[in-house]
Amino acid sequence: MGKPTGFKEFSRELPGRQPVEQRLKHYNEFGERYTDEKLNQQAARCMNCGVPFCHHGCPLGNVIPEFNDAVYRKDWKEAYDILSSTNNFPEFTGRICPAPCETACVLGINQPAITIEEIEKHIIEIAFEKGFVKPRRPNLRSGKKVAVVGSGPAGLAAAAQLNYAGHSVTVFERDDAPGGLLRYGIPDFKLEKWVVDRRIKLMEEEGVVFKCHANVGVNVSINDLLREYNAIVLAGGSTVPRDLKIPGRELNGVHFAMDFLKQNNKRVAKKNFLGNADIESNIIEFELTATGKNVVVIGGGDTGSDCVGTSNRHGANSVTQFELLPKPPSERNDFMPWPSYPMLLKKTSSHEEGAARQWAVATKEFIGDANGNLRSLKIVDLEWKIVDGRPASFVEIAGSERKIPCELALLAMGFVHPQHADLINDLGIDLDERGNVKATEKDFRTNISKVFTAGDMRRGQSLVVWAISEGRECAKAVDEYLVGHSVLESKNERLAFI
Repeated sequence: MGKPTGFKEFSRELPGRQPVEQRLKHYNEFGERYTDEKLNQQAARCMNCGVPFCHHGCPLGNVIPEFNDAVYRKDWKEAYDILSSTNNFPEFTGRICPAPCETACVLGINQPAITIEEIEKHIIEIAFEKGFVKPRRPNLRSGKKVAVVGSGPAGLAAAAQLNYAGHSVTVFERDDAPGGLLRYGIPDFKLEKWVVDRRIKLMEEEGVVFKCHANVGVNVSINDLLREYNAIVLAGGSTVPRDLKIPGRELNGVHFAMDFLKQNNKRVAKKNFLGNADIESNIIEFELTATGKNVVVIGGGDTGSDCVGTSNRHGANSVTQFELLPKPPSERNDFMPWPSYPMLLKKTSSHEEGAARQWAVATKEFIGDANGNLRSLKIVDLEWKIVDGRPASFVEIAGSERKIPCELALLAMGFVHPQHADLINDLGIDLDERGNVKATEKDFRTNISKVFTAGDMRRGQSLVVWAISEGRECAKAVDEYLVGHSVLESKNERLAFI
């Protein structure tokens, strides 16, 4: 590496952030950039390990020590070439990935890990600034046509790879603009939408065609796609939210988190955010705001955290976040050995902005007034039995039942499976035991020979970085199906040589 003793000389340091009182006034990203000196120091911490476990921790298999070395030497073109060889969209993962690579970092055994995610973001932004990022147009077209259904990270990755392989790719998106959850799920303060637009424009210049307001199975015939395209990739995501069917669920003020977040993203984009039955599966005909309300977010994951940050920007009276599970530890224990991904206590930027977090709490009832509006929640504390370091079962703690004021409850408990109505049911595609589209990890093919699937629609709710990985691997399988071999790289094939 550029500086073999760097990990001894420099400690982990993240870029600064705009103060809370300032960033709550807007929806823009608020993270600062490293100075040239700080970026050089952080890259210098990479140790050139004998076995770089970060490669295996990353779902994309990013070649991390090599791009860290290039950053240290300030060879930005080399750093970009290395990073983009494995990751189609580092500008997304550099902003919103939970960085499983960092939890597998060898330095992390007894020191804070390398700031891999931040370095990744800096590489791609510097590459754009220096003009290294150019359209990758194929030299030759295969004459084969591929339809990609869904323009989230999995669909975009599959489309980019298949286009690069020479196939003519059309992406069908049911909403008004491409991006999927990147556009209408993740708040702008984590991922501004010009970042998505920049990548979509680049893909269009490469030859990918995007068709929006195109809900396959509703206003676009699946039979037409089967007839007109040589292969179809289903990348619609896991979009059916987990519900909480307790008394009072029908009250005004109880909503799914994604309805709240999507509406706000459209509001920030100055778009009409009320439902359109022609293109949407879940119609909201009224405005959802947290202004002046006591907000309770039910669910302790990233979606719940996004609701916290959005509610604070609305000017909520109070924001409380519940988690059914017990409070996780702040450090690894015997049941979370390195380099496994540890389930540790996570404090996001939204939590920094203000939220009362409570663990091991169950919501038993939504309580409303005579007009059908939510006014409070009945909750109870839980006592969990821990087996082998994991919560196994719980009982309610006697005497802990109580009511708390609440005018807006946001259900952020994850997603159960993709939407089955229309497209999946009409195709007659086999599902697995969890309700996801059934396909093997090797060839990503469904029970219909020319129909493939990738991302959350196949593996279930997961990370953006996993969706990109799925899209890339699925593209290789489709390429092999279409022409008998593939020029596209497989992560597993690459890692076998490391």
